[in-house]
Amino acid sequence: QVQLVESGGGLVQPGGSLRLSCATSINIFSINTMGWYRLAPGKQRELVADISRYGSTNYVDSVKGRFTISRDSAKKTVCLQMNSLEPEDTAVYYCNSVPSYYAFGQGTQVSVSS
Repeated sequence: QVQLVESGGGLVQPGGSLRLSCATSINIFSINTMGWYRLAPGKQRELVADISRYGSTNYVDSVKGRFTISRDSAKKTVCLQMNSLEPEDTAVYYCNSVPSYYAFGQGTQVSVSS
């Protein structure tokens, strides 16, 4: 059974940073694209960043220049470095393939508040 386990969330002040990590049982080297999604209260889940097996990346406009996605196929991990966090970034963050073929894990809560 495929498992996706996210970690690294927390409560930070605006302007702060967090680094999220996703451990997976998937052989992500064989997956074309992996991504980080987020689900904020009252909103639909959105894809905020993705990275192909070749390292090319895409970001939603609201996080460009602030977030950086990376992957380590040997370690089967996908990370999201989040800088200059804003209250609007508050959400539960999940990793999955793109498109999301697998069941989402429990996610990791990111709260940005002063």
